[in-house]
Amino acid sequence: MSLAGQVALVTGASRGIGRGIALQLGQAGATVYVTGRQPKESDATKLDSYSLPSLEKTAKEITERGGKGIVVYCDHGNMDNVKDLFGRIDKENNGKLDILVNNAYSAVTAIFEGTGKKFYQQEAEVWDEVNNVGLRNHYYCCVYGSRMMVRNKKGLIINISSPGGLRYLFNIPYGVGKEALDRMSADMSKELRPDGVTVISLWPGAVRTELVIGMQQADQSGAHSQTAKMFADGETIEYPGIAVVRLAGDKDKMLLTGRTLLTADLGDKYGFVDIDGRTPPNLRSVSRLLNYGGWKGLSDWVPHWVRLPGWYMGRANSRL
Repeated sequence: MSLAGQVALVTGASRGIGRGIALQLGQAGATVYVTGRQPKESDATKLDSYSLPSLEKTAKEITERGGKGIVVYCDHGNMDNVKDLFGRIDKENNGKLDILVNNAYSAVTAIFEGTGKKFYQQEAEVWDEVNNVGLRNHYYCCVYGSRMMVRNKKGLIINISSPGGLRYLFNIPYGVGKEALDRMSADMSKELRPDGVTVISLWPGAVRTELVIGMQQADQSGAHSQTAKMFADGETIEYPGIAVVRLAGDKDKMLLTGRTLLTADLGDKYGFVDIDGRTPPNLRSVSRLLNYGGWKGLSDWVPHWVRLPGWYMGRANSRL
């Protein structure tokens, strides 16, 4: 699928899901602006033992795959930086921005350090560390990106979210931020639909990021065996990227605007598999949920295509 001539921005693309999405957009021929913090300011400096990739490597590989990778160092916790980023894209592309992927996130280390602690046992500033970049920044990016897209009467905005918006996961600021992000996508779609701009909240499954792989390899004690089990058959970082490319090329994508979509469901819809040839498990798979819950014998009897309906997942977690 060709996206030649299209301009995309992927925030937080040094590694992980953002890197995978940027690479697939580049492989489809797009010009891809990739952002991240300066190396000396990044979490990667605290995690050197895992040999994490850099923003320059991402841009270089985008170009090698047939697209055009452009590095922009941006602190997404600084809204002046964010405004300047969109001003540059506007100026360099005559006001054109076709695809915006909000993926930047700066709280991975804070979440790991807070594991096992209740919210009142942590510093109150954890809220800002999680949601300044992971939510507030996404809103700013949507504002600036939408201004260009509305002028051109077309565009695709994808906000990377997670099931943490549906039920408790990691900590309170994380869950509140993800639920707010899903709601933000839905509400923005109401105002952007008349101008041809599609807004989607995307839930990847368990993704085998560079950091996850490194931590698993370093875990000799098996202390995180349950987590390792969840990620063992998870998605590569490029599977969400394939989903984004297929969405971008779908002439009927407006029918999906405002929805929260799973990467695995999009794999079924568009008929693609992961770059390693596998079909990653679906978060809604009853068999997978049983197996992860320790009911392997029962899970073997349940066909993999049996899934929980999306409405049921929402209803089961309703607070009304």
